[in-house]
Amino acid sequence: MNYSTIKKTAVAATLVAALGFAGTAQAQQVFGGRSQYRTWSIGVQGGITTPNTILPGSNAFGQKVGYFQNKVGEYYGLTIRKQFSHTFGLELEANRGKIKTYNHDQSGPIAENSLGAKSVQTDVNWAASLNGVFQLGTIDFLRRENAVNFYAKVGLGVLANNPIQFANNDFTGTEVYNVANNPDGQKWGSSIFGDRERKGDRDNKLTAFVPVGVGAKFKLSEVVALNLGYTMNFTDDNLLYGPARTDYKGKFSTVMAGLEFTLGSRDKQNLTFANPVATMYDELKDPSLRNEVEALKQRVSTLEGTVNTLSADADGDGVSDKFDKCPGTPAGTPVDGSGCPIKFPEPVVSSTTSNGYYAPIQFEFDSSVLKTSSYSTLDKLAKELRDNNASVQLDGYASAEGSEAYNMTLSKDRANSVKQYLVNAGVSSSSITANGYGEKNPVASNATEEGRVQNRRVEIKK
Repeated sequence: MNYSTIKKTAVAATLVAALGFAGTAQAQQVFGGRSQYRTWSIGVQGGITTPNTILPGSNAFGQKVGYFQNKVGEYYGLTIRKQFSHTFGLELEANRGKIKTYNHDQSGPIAENSLGAKSVQTDVNWAASLNGVFQLGTIDFLRRENAVNFYAKVGLGVLANNPIQFANNDFTGTEVYNVANNPDGQKWGSSIFGDRERKGDRDNKLTAFVPVGVGAKFKLSEVVALNLGYTMNFTDDNLLYGPARTDYKGKFSTVMAGLEFTLGSRDKQNLTFANPVATMYDELKDPSLRNEVEALKQRVSTLEGTVNTLSADADGDGVSDKFDKCPGTPAGTPVDGSGCPIKFPEPVVSSTTSNGYYAPIQFEFDSSVLKTSSYSTLDKLAKELRDNNASVQLDGYASAEGSEAYNMTLSKDRANSVKQYLVNAGVSSSSITANGYGEKNPVASNATEEGRVQNRRVEIKK
């Protein structure tokens, strides 16, 4: 492990310790999760409806009717909401109400003139939608906690409605589509609705709709908030207001006010009004946390000084000065773990004597593999054995490193390695005897590397 790795490890450990401390320093944490907040709420609301929206266009009878020219209807409902983050929540909304509009100009088709449809009331017996609510004012740099929170919402729902057309403008007169003396003998709208009669909730027509709205919530207490909102509702139904003279996709607006009640323990903060900037500020400015961080900084500084001392290497041999037993080693000199130069033994040259004695075959440490430098000696020996049909004895030995049992096996392997080479060179296997004697009969001291090199051998005896 080098200095850089040690330093990085120390710094990482310090940061982990600091984060662990921060996790216990206060109840609310920047990345503490939803469990530290209250996230469920229920609401009650009421208001008015109008067929008008802020978007341009006409009503079902092809007329542009201003906001104050339409009669408003009543509206009330309930909500259940789950807040998933500072900015987003899901809301289940259920409502009832009435929507009203007029046919001021009866210059349309003759059927409409003869029956006199002057006003329409659509009973919304129930409406249910699932809305995504996006909070727009969760970050406040001026206040510790948001007192007002603006939001936008969009969803998808179903409403069960019953449109009723009247022959007057007060929504109480004769119901147009129940007139028995139609010129064609049919009730008004029967070709579209079927044979409809006013049966209240039992005579519903189901219509999909998309609510799109904005609003603001005002915090009244830790539990209660005032909710004000405006919503445009778009349907894919051209009969929302009954049979009319245009292929009109029904739409209407709602303006509401209500109270929202947050559920859960009051020891936890309401996620709807939580200010993440304040939470982050509190976590960073906590005195105990700052003191702990300063103490950790000092520990890191001390550790870095120790690492710098341990990593000093004046002669550049890769061994720190604290552990270098041979300081001042010339550059490029191979050193061992203590920083001292390594003395390599002189290679033993294989040769034969004048009387035919062959020098021992040498091996590397813990190896029974023949050196390429031994090939010439063994080739000469093989030729002599083949030409004279002679026999030979191979005695393998090992140095004193390792256990006696292991060295005995290693010495036999070395003898057999020489034997196999001779057999491959054409010498009869029956004329070769291979023995292993382990650490016995050393020719040099096993206390030095030079001596151990000489003892790793196979002796050739003819």
